[in-house]
Amino acid sequence: MDFPKVYRIRQAFDRTRVQDIPGTVKAELKKLALDKKVKPGQRVALTAGSRGVANIAVILKAAVEYLQSIGAKPFIFPAMGSHGGAKAEGQTDLLAHYNVTEAFTGAPVLSSMEVVEISRTEDGVPVYIDKNASQADWIIVANRIKPHTKFKAPIESGLMKMMAIGMGKQRGAEYYHKAAIQFTFPKIIVDAGREVIKKAPILCGLGMVENGYDETAVIAAIPPQEIEAREKELLAVAKRMMPRLPFNEIDLLIVDEMGKDISGTGIDPNVTGRNRDLLGVFPHPVNVKRLFVRDLTENSNGNATGLGLADLTTQRLVEKINYQATYMNCITGISIEKAAVPMHFPTDKEAIRVALGSIGLTPPEKSRIVRIKNTLHVDEVEASEAYLEEIQKRSDLEILEGPQPLSFDVQGNLHPLKVHGGGRKADL
Repeated sequence: MDFPKVYRIRQAFDRTRVQDIPGTVKAELKKLALDKKVKPGQRVALTAGSRGVANIAVILKAAVEYLQSIGAKPFIFPAMGSHGGAKAEGQTDLLAHYNVTEAFTGAPVLSSMEVVEISRTEDGVPVYIDKNASQADWIIVANRIKPHTKFKAPIESGLMKMMAIGMGKQRGAEYYHKAAIQFTFPKIIVDAGREVIKKAPILCGLGMVENGYDETAVIAAIPPQEIEAREKELLAVAKRMMPRLPFNEIDLLIVDEMGKDISGTGIDPNVTGRNRDLLGVFPHPVNVKRLFVRDLTENSNGNATGLGLADLTTQRLVEKINYQATYMNCITGISIEKAAVPMHFPTDKEAIRVALGSIGLTPPEKSRIVRIKNTLHVDEVEASEAYLEEIQKRSDLEILEGPQPLSFDVQGNLHPLKVHGGGRKADL
C-alpha cells in the first residue's frame, strides 16, 4: 500500500497571552481587597485540579504568596473528583506531576477523599465539598475555563464545575454524573455551584483561559457573587481562542498522544469532533472517518479514559493502561464507553494501513491525512498532499516543509512529529 506524502504546516491562532503570570495573579487578587475580609492567621484553601492547566503551579504559588503577604495561612487541596484512582495519595501524586507541591508553592497540600454534605439543590441533590476545605476559613476556587467534552451550555468546564464536581471528590462526582442523566449536566453544575457559593466560605474565583497555543491568555479574580456571570463571558473567550484542526473533512486523523493532562477525555472531542456519550452527542463541523491514537502521555499515569473514542491504537499504548484508574474515572463519569479498547497493532505502519483500507473507495495515496501531537497542540501539524490546493488558498496556513513521505523507523513506527515554537512553556 502506498501512503500519501505530507506537508508540515503551521496554523495561525490568536496569541494573546499573559506576560507576567505571578504579577497578574497578585494584581487580580489585590483588586478584590481580600485583606479587608481575610484576618491574619485565617486558613485559606485553594483548589488544584488534574487537567494539566498551563502554568498552574506558578499561578497557585503566586496566590499563596499573596495570601501569606496579608497574613493568611493558605493550603492547597486536590479538587478533581475521582481522578488519581479516587485515592488521596493518587491525587497528591497527580498534583506533583504538575509541580504543585509544598516545596514549590510554599503551601502544604492536604489530600483526602473525605467530604461533607453542606446543602441540597432544589431537586434534592446533595452538595458535597472536601472535608479539609470545609474546615478552612475561606476557599479560593481556581480553575481553567474551557468548553466541556460532554455537553454545550452557557456554563461548561470551569469554576462552577470545580465547585460542584471537583470539590465533591469521588462521592460527589459519581452522584452528579448519575443525576445528570435525569436533570442534565448544565443544570446539575449550576445548581450545585450556586449552593456552594451560598453555603461555603468562597473567598473568590480565580479563572484562567488559554489560547490556541496552550498558553495562559487570561487570569481573572472574581468575587463569589459574580462567578456565574463572569464565567459565561470567559467561556465565550475560551471558545473563540481554542485550538482547532485545520480541516473539517479528514479520512485519517493520527494523534501521537492522548492523556488526562491533555483533556478530560484524553482526546478532546471539541477538537476532533469525535464524541460518544450516554447523554448524547453535540454537533461539530469536523468529520473524521478514522482516528488512530499512538501513545499515552506519561503524566496520565496510565489513565486511558477516552481511548474508546479512537478506532485504532497501538499495542504499546494498551500495555501502559492502568485499568483501575481508567475504570474508576469512567464509571464515576458514567462514561463506560470511553474505557473501551479499540483494535490495536504492534506498529504504527500496520494501524495506518488498516485505517486507510477502511475509508471507502479513496486510494490510500490520495487520502486526506492529518497528524497532530495531541489535541492541545495543533498549531503545527502534518497534512497530506490532498489538502495542497486548500492550503495554498488560506492565509492562516503556512507550509513549513514538504511534501515528504511519512517517516517510519526500522520497527515501523512513525518518527516524532516535528514541532517548533508554540505549545506550553514549562512551569517556572
